[in-house]
Amino acid sequence: FKAPSRDHPALYRDLLRTNRVHWIAEEPPAELVREKMMECHFRFRHQMALVPCVLTLNQDGSVWVTLVKPARAITPGQFAVFYKGDECLGSGKILRMGPSVYTLQQGKNREESPKKEEVDKIEPAT
Repeated sequence: FKAPSRDHPALYRDLLRTNRVHWIAEEPPAELVREKMMECHFRFRHQMALVPCVLTLNQDGSVWVTLVKPARAITPGQFAVFYKGDECLGSGKILRMGPSVYTLQQGKNREESPKKEEVDKIEPAT
């Protein structure tokens, strides 16, 4: 797929899944085991800024990574590296990605939801 521009919504995603994560200090971090979720930061390219995210631990040791805001050009095969403050927690290879922002926007445009004006006209049931 070749996007029409560098900033096309099809290049942005906010959900990805890694393979089994290689954790550095704790295997996996206690908070992630206890809560099944953990806020941290991640990057998938060496020089990129850290992106806030929430990790959800899967039974097989892989994680779902939900980004606070969509990131551009995430690609399967790259490594997602996780940080808490300055500490590198570990990394996992990106296996799958959620739908692109473009796909999600298309879905929203197709939903047959009534417009606000129509909702206001609906009288409450008595």
